[in-house]
Amino acid sequence: MSGGTPEIATFAAGCFWGVEHIFLKYFPPSENKGIIKTAVGYTGGKDDAKNPDYRTVCTGATNHAEAVRIEFDPSIVKYDELVEFFYRIHDPTTKNQQGNDVGTQYRSAIFYNTPEQLEIAKRVTEEVQKKHFDPKSKKIVTEIVPAGEWWDAEDYHQKYLFKNPTGYQCPNHRLHW
Repeated sequence: MSGGTPEIATFAAGCFWGVEHIFLKYFPPSENKGIIKTAVGYTGGKDDAKNPDYRTVCTGATNHAEAVRIEFDPSIVKYDELVEFFYRIHDPTTKNQQGNDVGTQYRSAIFYNTPEQLEIAKRVTEEVQKKHFDPKSKKIVTEIVPAGEWWDAEDYHQKYLFKNPTGYQCPNHRLHW
């Protein structure tokens, strides 16, 4: 690490396997590109839905999103760069869906951790909307909401596509521009 105080970024963009995989592919910790570590898990659910598991989240009953929690060094990669990358790697114009994955757990969301992250997320969203989606007459539907309680997903989900390179990956998880 370069010496900056680590910060946390939390994003939901469909199946967390592919989201984590593409962030780590382009910001590998071993190459000191700013991401220190990641975890996949669940956040944004109902207040009374504590310690959810994958099967329960998939029912939609808890309203949790499959998300990626990224610890990063802001002296190497800025939060606004991560937010723009988040928008590049999925379709933020589809509500509760990425490709064939449908349900509230697959929604597009930015869970901000500080007031500064909220302002950056709003600014970058407006910039991306104008540059990439207004010309297509599409509207970003990404939720920008406070980060709430976080639960790590089960161990077998962590870095799933690195452990299972032929595993399922949503075709939306690619660079769109």
